[in-house]
Amino acid sequence: QVQLVESGGGLVQAGGSLRLSCVASGSIFSISVMQWYRQAPGKQREVVATITSNGGTYSADSVKGRFTISRDNAKNTVYLQMNSLKPEDTAIYYCNIRGPRPDMNYWGKGTLVTVSS
Repeated sequence: QVQLVESGGGLVQAGGSLRLSCVASGSIFSISVMQWYRQAPGKQREVVATITSNGGTYSADSVKGRFTISRDNAKNTVYLQMNSLKPEDTAIYYCNIRGPRPDMNYWGKGTLVTVSS
């Protein structure tokens, strides 16, 4: 069992920045794909950014050029640096880890990001 704990959310004005962190327990972090998802009120959860076990990154078109995902395997931590935040970025942000087996798929409880205009 893997536990994920997100932190770093909060209230920020449009144009501001936040850095989210997600710390994972267990021993599969370095061999896992890490993702950040978000879910805005009344909307479906969507993937924001992905980082593979070897460091390859992918971002949703809506956040390209503004958000950066990174990982520190020594700390079992994945980060999401969010710059130039917009009100439409307001959502609960969730961390997800996918290990090498299909049953290795775990979620954090989320951290709320609110961007005021």
